[in-house]
Amino acid sequence: MTCDILATLHSPADVQRLDDRQLDECCAQIRETLVEFGKRAGGHIGSNLGLVETSVALHVVFDSPLDKIVFDVSHQSYVHKMLTGRAEAFLNAELFGSVTGFTNPAESEHDHFVLGHTGTSISLACGLAKERDMVAATGAVPQTRNVIAVIGDGALSSAIAFEGLNNAAEQGGNLIIIVNDNEMSIAENHGGMYATLAEMRASHGRSDRNLFTVFGLDYRYVEHGNDVHTMIEALREVKDIDHPVVLHVHTTKGLGLDAEDARHGVRAGRCEENHWQNPLAQEGTPLGARKYYGALAMDALAARFEHEPGLIVISPATPGSNGITHAFRAQAGPHYVDTGITEEHAVAFASGIAKAGGRPVVATSATFFQRTFDQVQQEVALNGTPVTLLSFGAGLSDADNTHSGAFDVPFFGNIPGLLCLAPTSRQMFLDMLAWSTSERNSHPVLIRVPGNQILGGERAGTLDPNATVEPQATDANNPWCGYHVAEAGDTVAVLGLGNAYPLARDVVHALASDDTDPVHATLIDPLQFSTLDETTLRALASDHTLVVTLEDAQLEGGWGEKITAFYANMMPGSGMRTLNFGADKAFTDRTPLATLNSRYGLTCEAVTARIRSALR
Repeated sequence: MTCDILATLHSPADVQRLDDRQLDECCAQIRETLVEFGKRAGGHIGSNLGLVETSVALHVVFDSPLDKIVFDVSHQSYVHKMLTGRAEAFLNAELFGSVTGFTNPAESEHDHFVLGHTGTSISLACGLAKERDMVAATGAVPQTRNVIAVIGDGALSSAIAFEGLNNAAEQGGNLIIIVNDNEMSIAENHGGMYATLAEMRASHGRSDRNLFTVFGLDYRYVEHGNDVHTMIEALREVKDIDHPVVLHVHTTKGLGLDAEDARHGVRAGRCEENHWQNPLAQEGTPLGARKYYGALAMDALAARFEHEPGLIVISPATPGSNGITHAFRAQAGPHYVDTGITEEHAVAFASGIAKAGGRPVVATSATFFQRTFDQVQQEVALNGTPVTLLSFGAGLSDADNTHSGAFDVPFFGNIPGLLCLAPTSRQMFLDMLAWSTSERNSHPVLIRVPGNQILGGERAGTLDPNATVEPQATDANNPWCGYHVAEAGDTVAVLGLGNAYPLARDVVHALASDDTDPVHATLIDPLQFSTLDETTLRALASDHTLVVTLEDAQLEGGWGEKITAFYANMMPGSGMRTLNFGADKAFTDRTPLATLNSRYGLTCEAVTARIRSALR
């Protein structure tokens, strides 16, 4: 691969010195670099390949960071990073991973926000422009000139994008909104506005139906968004404009992917697989937990569709990440709805289905459920509608700081009326799903889909995938609210919530196997984190002196601390001591899971050591 030009670009000023021929060569080299990087390191390759020419043109025309560029979601910011001094992170294998896949001000003055969720670029840009205009009105010189938001057509389905457009139109002043229209979201686009976008493309921007002019926004259309010279001309026309304008740019997602990529299911154009590309070295590896358990869940639900018209699966985009395969979608027909990137709508929509008598299932990532706290609390929990929420990717992980699932237990576990289940086997997960989506259940339920800790134990044979616990008959509306004593012992009780259950099991066995001073501890699977099983907790006080809680989530405000508070406040004379293990209240960025577990003491050695110290 020749990267002569790219290797010489250390700042936008270097890009601005390139002549027309060099600009074409630069785009070709960037595209070649992205394709090779995707094969070796993986990442959001498709969206970046479609935005090569736009990104280069932005840095030719505008003067970053005085002119501020905000990339929506920002997984399409790889090219921007290459042009702002970080090209070696994509060229040099030893530096792969040295920059995050999203914009990050800690890396560069050319990145203005840490971004990883959808739809916020226009609102953020409005804020930058507002402060600029307020400073300018005083006669001072603002630290911002042009403000540019770059948002994809898929991200436009997010409600906050329309809130930003609405505000931009009234606010006025310089604001350039680039809509990168590659005719794709993460999967295919869904929603009525996309037919309008198609009309706008077909008419070269002259259609009477226009999503943006109805807001009162100025509008320009660029058909050949993958031509760098066309993009430079279009951007020069709107530079320093005195009012908000939408530049609607038509591009091809994944442009430049070659035949070798196609053999791995990744190709240019409207191809779901090119959204996220795994390194070729990982091809053929077994499914991870979210796709494995997600596919099992979808198969179980699909078997019921014929006889249950109200059983409906809802995915606010990201279906493939959660085992919602193309085959399932085709089989499900109207039983499956992709609402686009609209978590708030998806959850409220589900509540409406449930209120009418249906049994909806909303499937998305724990980190994306954070975007719909209000609807989970109000439209679902407050109204008591039997919606099932499947939370994927929950718990500690090596994700970047915008996609962490470590905050889910405090988030969900403190919503009144929401039963939060944490299954610890394949069969238990399916049993809980079958109950929550049946007529036997009349309340909202969150199921924390098992993670790789559970799947790894099942594949290794240390956990039984067919193990399950019958729903307790003590409360028909809240089965599984009583903790399950998996192994009875005394003195010490170890409670492992969800993904932490395999660790709890290892700790109990390690304590018992110590020939010098064996401790035969009790092993408990709590099954849920929305309420405390006070009956079991009180019973432990008769022959235990230490209760240990393990959770792979934020400890503060979480589940284990509630057990500590229970003994302190409700049984102050019991003499029960507690140890709580979990994550700090902190953001982590691509930190290996083993490092996080070591940092938080969530290892068998660390837990057993603290237990033995407490028993002395």
